[in-house]
Amino acid sequence: MSQQAHPPFEAAEPETPHLDFAGTTPYEDYVKADVLTHLQHTLSEDPGEMVFLVTTQVMELWFTVVVHEWETAAKALRSDDIPTAVAALKRSVRELEALNASWKPLGQLTPAQFNSYRSALGEGSGFQSAMYRRMEFLLGEKSASMLVPHRGAPRVHAELEKALHEPSLYDEVVRLLARRGHAIPDAVLTRDVSQRYEPSDAVEAAWTAVYSGDEDAELACLGEALTDVAELVWRWRNDHLVATRRAMGAKPGTGGSAGVAWLEKRARKNVFPELWTARSHV
Repeated sequence: MSQQAHPPFEAAEPETPHLDFAGTTPYEDYVKADVLTHLQHTLSEDPGEMVFLVTTQVMELWFTVVVHEWETAAKALRSDDIPTAVAALKRSVRELEALNASWKPLGQLTPAQFNSYRSALGEGSGFQSAMYRRMEFLLGEKSASMLVPHRGAPRVHAELEKALHEPSLYDEVVRLLARRGHAIPDAVLTRDVSQRYEPSDAVEAAWTAVYSGDEDAELACLGEALTDVAELVWRWRNDHLVATRRAMGAKPGTGGSAGVAWLEKRARKNVFPELWTARSHV
């Protein structure tokens, strides 16, 4: 008589998950979802304002995690730990893709739709975002004047001032290139890091040498991870420009900015500039 195969023993699945907790749920304790979902206080009667507000808040959360990744990468580079830096940069690439997708709900606003709640913004403007400013500082886009709007928030101002005077992510990259034997002038290595990074012929030559060598070498992999970041930052700026142009044309921006004209200037700037120009010499 043949033996019939029996499936391996499996523990019975509970019909329902654990539902009874003494206080709030462990999920709430960790995520603070109740806090997040009660931060939306619209100032107009237009239903579209809710989308604008939530999307902006989501962007702020993505700024926060991207800053965390880039600070992790900068710290790793100071320790000559390229694999950890590259891993953080690659995570930030996926996060930047999600950040950039945040423009989708806003990218097709008509002037009438935006004007229906624009007055609720008052003098508020995205360029006042402290966390976005920290992102820009990490990219080497330093400007002491951008601390001025935050003088009324001591903690935020202190964090930005600290970031202003610390080496940017790209400063750490350039210093690493020097430690790896590339001829980077002292003027670049000892520059005032509170000032905007300016392109250097020597840094361009270093990247040209990196890209003329082994494509699988650590520095080449670092260069490509940085280029992915730079490309997505450019796409962020360009998507911001297009969304603004579509919603308000060439009118002055909120908060007294030049609106589209200011965004056009930003969109023309390359992040990590020598990584782009070096490609012409390989």
